[in-house]
Amino acid sequence: MRPYPSRPARRAVPAAALLLLLGAACPAVAADGEPDRDFTIEDSRVTESSGLAASRLHPGVYWTHNDSDDGPYVFAVDSRTGKTVATITMRGVGEPRDVEGISIGPDGDIYVGDIGDNLDGSWSHVWIYRFPEPKALRDATVTATQYDVKYADGARNAEALMVHPTTGRVYIASKNEDGGGLYEGPARLTTGAPNTFRRVGEVPWVTDGAFSPDGGSLVLRSYFSARVYDFADGRLGESRSVAAPFQRQAESVTYTADGSALMFGSEGAGSGVVRVEVEGGQENEGRGEKGKPAGSGSPSSGAGDAQDGDGKGNVGLGAVIIVGVGALWFALRRKRGKGQG
Repeated sequence: MRPYPSRPARRAVPAAALLLLLGAACPAVAADGEPDRDFTIEDSRVTESSGLAASRLHPGVYWTHNDSDDGPYVFAVDSRTGKTVATITMRGVGEPRDVEGISIGPDGDIYVGDIGDNLDGSWSHVWIYRFPEPKALRDATVTATQYDVKYADGARNAEALMVHPTTGRVYIASKNEDGGGLYEGPARLTTGAPNTFRRVGEVPWVTDGAFSPDGGSLVLRSYFSARVYDFADGRLGESRSVAAPFQRQAESVTYTADGSALMFGSEGAGSGVVRVEVEGGQENEGRGEKGKPAGSGSPSSGAGDAQDGDGKGNVGLGAVIIVGVGALWFALRRKRGKGQG
């Protein structure tokens, strides 16, 4: 475990925390009751939304979950209202330890990744839970299948779980200050023995990821940026940056079900989810430009605006960087604090 920051760094935290609170005071709201737009997760139980997955059966609904110390729960949130429309309790999976990712496979099953390891490799194995996406949106208890997972090159921390939408193969992106790896699971997950994931690519610091609906692209996000990679034959190709919104603790991303946009989420009570158009996506009125945040006036989308123009946004960008450093420090200390507890 790493030591805590020096006293000067600790004294800087209250100011950074104040800026974070101010930045989170006005989260995005659902616009005109339309699906797949900027929205706020209204459920007071969801304070650490750490993953997002667009429903395949229920248009405009997104599945999410809390981080650690919450229990075997998955929430369906309607992007039209920001309200939870179903709470799923998984049984048969033991006690979740550090749930960090969620994805939906071509079989219509929801995959939940209990893959976090805040001590960077202290656990010999992690878990994936799997259950069919419910056809009806109501509170329910479901029996989930639990898979043991280990890595061929040793234990590590990870926050991104992605199921390929055509092959059904599961991928995990590890998280490390010096960059992580993309890990490929076996062709089919099995119970009764560990499923070994093997490193097939190099990636930057990653807090979440998602495949496009056609499987040809993979988006990976971090606290301050996001990149979309071409993906073919199980391997990463060329990449390009995406104007990810600045968020207090940037933890999640998914494509909309039609692939026209990315939805970026954050941890925190009343956290906002921000829509960002993808290149070649629909450009309907009010939905923003290609590759840019679609929110208008949302504090979560300020970073994208600050990066554009002829220098007029430099002051705003500087403020974003200052707040961002505080946010990253806070997130890292919070994660490590959990691991020490």
